[in-house]
Amino acid sequence: MKPIWIVDDDPSIRFVLEKALLREELPTRSFTHAGEVLQALEGAGEAGPQILISDIRMPGGSGLELLAKVKEKRPGLPVIVMTAFSDLDSAVAAFQGGAFEYLPKPFDVPHAVELIRRAVQESQREQVAEERMQQAPEMLGQAPAMQDVFRAIGRLSQSNVTVLVTGESGSGKELVARALHRHSPRADGPFVAINTAAIPKDLLESELFGHERGAFTGAQALRRGRFEQAEGGTLFLDEIGDMPFDLQTRLLRVLSDGHFYRVGGHSPVKANVRVIAATHQDLEQRVRDGAFREDLFHRLNVIRLRLPALRERREDIPMLARHFLQQSAQQLGVEPKRFSDAALARLSAFAFPGNVRQMENICHWLTVMAPAQLIEAKDLPPEVIGATGEVALPDSPQAQQAGETAGLAQPFAPAAADTGGPSLQPWEGSLEAEARELLAAGHADVWDRLTRRFESRLILTALAFTRGRRIEAAQKLGIGRNTITRKIQELGLDDN
Repeated sequence: MKPIWIVDDDPSIRFVLEKALLREELPTRSFTHAGEVLQALEGAGEAGPQILISDIRMPGGSGLELLAKVKEKRPGLPVIVMTAFSDLDSAVAAFQGGAFEYLPKPFDVPHAVELIRRAVQESQREQVAEERMQQAPEMLGQAPAMQDVFRAIGRLSQSNVTVLVTGESGSGKELVARALHRHSPRADGPFVAINTAAIPKDLLESELFGHERGAFTGAQALRRGRFEQAEGGTLFLDEIGDMPFDLQTRLLRVLSDGHFYRVGGHSPVKANVRVIAATHQDLEQRVRDGAFREDLFHRLNVIRLRLPALRERREDIPMLARHFLQQSAQQLGVEPKRFSDAALARLSAFAFPGNVRQMENICHWLTVMAPAQLIEAKDLPPEVIGATGEVALPDSPQAQQAGETAGLAQPFAPAAADTGGPSLQPWEGSLEAEARELLAAGHADVWDRLTRRFESRLILTALAFTRGRRIEAAQKLGIGRNTITRKIQELGLDDN
């Protein structure tokens, strides 16, 4: 096991943590200041730390500066920041900088050990996920439309030309970008991806181009942007059609002359980067609407590669479904399930508006929710079962089946129609029906019963979606990392 690195100028803190972790059979390595850690990281190669525990206030460089530099070099490394109570504002800044958690001083040793163990588990999960991603096939597809994509990737394998990948959301545009990178002369360089639609406009410029120390409030250290992080490799700009108009001008300048300025900087930085852009939008229409620069469009549109929607290659659906079901079982550490012929036929008839991403999510859902090892058509999620165009009456077997699949005992009961209220979704009607039954039976814990089931399903589904990564699941659900950890313990989901 890789060691846990501890950096603190206080020898008593280092001693306490070393002894506590030694009792837990967790190896450690200690440092007195940030410079020692950075020097050790440079020479560590793949044998670096499992996690890093750092004080905030140290001579020769703060823990926040160290955090920023470590995240540039090893973005997946969990970092725990130790802080005095007077430094809690700094702890908030540490979270914004990517810290796993903070440990207030003076700390309770058992609590510190428990926190470190959680960080170790998170690190190990990330390593396993990365290894499986490396072992998995790049892309799957036997349909003629996908074979055209594979041939295009092959023809571009020795080129550094800019590529524009188009296709519907969830169709796998980032996979194409990664394949283009992996088969290019830049394969030994980094592949850096950024979704320009997912980052607020006022932060996107700094994300792309970095910033100088003091460029704005909170810029406590120089930060390298994605262009610098991708030096010598490939930068993937996803959802480029949503990029703010003023930033399009800066991007055009980089593509034109190969230089850019950090936010607050005065010296040009050379960009040795291949750009691959992707969008689900009609960029020509965006240009006509005045929302996208025509000169940037022509600069990006050197080679265009269109990725087909999943409904355009239905012959690939059974193969993809089996692949994702096997992958999901590996990621969740359970026995893989299998599809019946009827279930595969129903999946193949489904339109998949969310494309391959929706297929992957459905397979995660089935790995958690399907009641038996053989997945029947009735076990498929409600959006697939209800996509046949038939209207199921409340008392029909189809409606009963849909209610059971949704994890609730009662069929859809359109109670809102009786009161003139808004129409309910099927799961809402099922929830109302079960609540009525529990209330009629005189149960005094209806709220707790249904809330626990609701929270359990939400968390399990989010964990399946994020392949077991709790921090990412919490972000997707819009709750804090401490909240999801507490809920998992309270609901007994650790055993699932």
